[in-house]
Amino acid sequence: MNKFFQRWTVFAGLVAVWQLLGWLADDPFFPPPSEIVTAAWQWWVVDPRNFTEHVIPSITRLLSGWAIASVIGVALGLLLGRSDRAMEYAGPLLVFLRSIPPPALVPVFLLLFKAGQSMQVATIVFGVIWPVLLNSVDGARSVDVTKVDTSAVFRIPRWQWVLGVVLPAASPKIFAGLRVSLSLSLVLMVISELVGTDNGIGSQLMQAQREFDYTRMWAGIVLLGVLGYGLNTALLAVERRALAWQPRSRDEQHA
Repeated sequence: MNKFFQRWTVFAGLVAVWQLLGWLADDPFFPPPSEIVTAAWQWWVVDPRNFTEHVIPSITRLLSGWAIASVIGVALGLLLGRSDRAMEYAGPLLVFLRSIPPPALVPVFLLLFKAGQSMQVATIVFGVIWPVLLNSVDGARSVDVTKVDTSAVFRIPRWQWVLGVVLPAASPKIFAGLRVSLSLSLVLMVISELVGTDNGIGSQLMQAQREFDYTRMWAGIVLLGVLGYGLNTALLAVERRALAWQPRSRDEQHA
């Protein structure tokens, strides 16, 4: 609890400094937080159509792309992690694909899927699958040898061995990959909405910039920060519940 108050005290102090500097500077490019909050309230709350037409579609794209990438990444990662031969063949290809910046493929996805939801989800999936996939491979490889030998002795069915032995053992590293990929999903959601769409938070940020409405632009940036914090907090809560069987360090217990 003390750490919680310490974190938010530091945050409140930074906001107060920002407010003071914004007043002193009186710069349209650097508005104080009070003006940003007012713009956000008028933009997202006073006119709820903006929320339903832009925020909800963005969250839907983000979660859809992240969910698809998570399922594919975990399944493929567990498969490759438990097969040395498969990893030998697939390793160079994975390194090559992982090295391609996802924004560079936006024009390719535009040609394949046309402008719209499919292109945006494809961009998110391609960009965020790699942390999940590689962490799943690493987690599947780290299964204790004793558990593997015990499963072989008792002739546990393959599917039960994967779900009951490999998946729980790999879960800590899988969740680490899921957290990284969730943060990347937010970034790629914005990038994918800058092209070929007229709704979404990214498109509204671009429109505010073109209209020189920098206060509204900052309101969109703050909204992205709030979304990122909320999604990460929710995922951490799920992780703690799913991994409650694992011993936790003293720092984690007091977090």
